[in-house]
Amino acid sequence: MNKVLVARLLLSAGLVLSAFIAPAQAQIKIGVGAPVTGPSAAFGAMIKNGAEQAIEDINAAGGILGQKLQLSVGDDVSKPEQGVSVANKFVGDGVKFVVGHFNSGVSIPASDVYAENGILAVTPGSTNPRLTERKLWNVFRTCGRDDQQGAVAAQYIVEKLKDKRIAVLHDKTPYGKGLADETQKNMNAKGVKEVIYEGINPGERDYSAVVTKLKQLRADVLFWGGLQAEGGVLLRQMREQGLNTVLIGGDGIATAELAAIAGDAVEGTLMTFGPDPTKRAGVGPLLAKFAAKNINPEGYTLYSYATVQVLKQAIEKAGSLDTKKVADAMHSGMTFDTVIGKFSFDMKGDRNDADYVMYVWKKMADGKIGFVEM
Repeated sequence: MNKVLVARLLLSAGLVLSAFIAPAQAQIKIGVGAPVTGPSAAFGAMIKNGAEQAIEDINAAGGILGQKLQLSVGDDVSKPEQGVSVANKFVGDGVKFVVGHFNSGVSIPASDVYAENGILAVTPGSTNPRLTERKLWNVFRTCGRDDQQGAVAAQYIVEKLKDKRIAVLHDKTPYGKGLADETQKNMNAKGVKEVIYEGINPGERDYSAVVTKLKQLRADVLFWGGLQAEGGVLLRQMREQGLNTVLIGGDGIATAELAAIAGDAVEGTLMTFGPDPTKRAGVGPLLAKFAAKNINPEGYTLYSYATVQVLKQAIEKAGSLDTKKVADAMHSGMTFDTVIGKFSFDMKGDRNDADYVMYVWKKMADGKIGFVEM
């Protein structure tokens, strides 16, 4: 047997052996679009942490349709134009499924890019109704909507605070203004009128002028449509001016960063958010995994984990990675079983059963300030 033939046989044998030892494996690219940096970075960390853990767990269990998931993170810095850039990068990278974004003002323009390029996007945290009201084929959310949480906030105000002087402020963003509008609309419909409705510029460090206005108006309650950064400054500066005004916010203040900014001033603050998923039966082992990594699975962390679970279950239901077929499965009324509960989607991409409850910020037994469901 000549040397060339021997070499060929050895090469063939090696290729066959390698196929058994290390089979080639395609990867499903999952994009996470979130504010990794910038004013909403606390929420970006939640979305990234939740998706990473879900992908790690799914890969450890064998992946989806025999393929492993590959994570790609895009930092949108909470800016619409950067969100579009992230979306276009995902297109170029061959991403077909996206977890994100967080800010409604980012998700809305980014979703147009995804729709045009065959990418399915599921957001854990964008609550502005307009996102799904456009009825794009590819947009879903595992959270609720501002018209839902605005109704809950307004109902609480009407039932518990109707004799108080109510102020309404927002940060002029699609999320903040949208939430303030829905709360105001529901409040007014039930006979409660605000003493002021006004937008403030986000990103500033001094809101003493608007706080002075609240003091002059003798506002007992401030409904805040916005995020934790500005909400924390408002709280701190209200207390500095001697105002005991109770702040009521939405899911945009559902992070420990609010207390880091406002300090003890945050005690007594009220907030709308979904039922606490960390209290659900059977979630203990997952929480232990986060604890082992020194991650606090607060706010939207488990919503992000659930979003990846939804993608897995929908892909398996469709039996395909074709995003249109996966979207059809999600629109079919199938029930998804996730760490935040069981739910299905309507034809717009909204959850059929999304609900909100009231939380209060208070000092815990360990001395730290956090929020608990009322």
